Amino acid sequence: VVQAYKQGLSPAVGYELNPWLLCLSHYRAWKAGCHGKVSFLKKDLWKVNLSDCYNVIVFLAPSVKPPLAAKLLAELPDEARVVAGRFPFPSWTPTSTLGQGLEQVWAYDMKEVRRAAQREAQSNGS
Repeated sequence: VVQAYKQGLSPAVGYELNPWLLCLSHYRAWKAGCHGKVSFLKKDLWKVNLSDCYNVIVFLAPSVKPPLAAKLLAELPDEARVVAGRFPFPSWTPTSTLGQGLEQVWAYDMKEVRRAAQREAQSNGS
């Protein structure tokens, strides 16, 4: 969230349920000089409506990616971009990638993800 803010994305908001990680996030934002400029909310990502989000960054385990993919497809606008750290979305083709190993990230443009899903649905349906 801090890096997203430093790259010019605003608002920069993070969601976390774990109180220790929430506290750590607030501390890191303060240490980076971003206190009051970024937000970390104690909310369940699965219950948050993401329909007004245009940049989503996720660092989640591979087992969470399939249900998260469905949520993002259902809620994000076509203009949204999703960046996944550490683990890619298994059924999506990235628009771009950066880094290697544990530092690798995958970027997905929702319009392209939806087009690919529609093409696959059409080829499976014919």
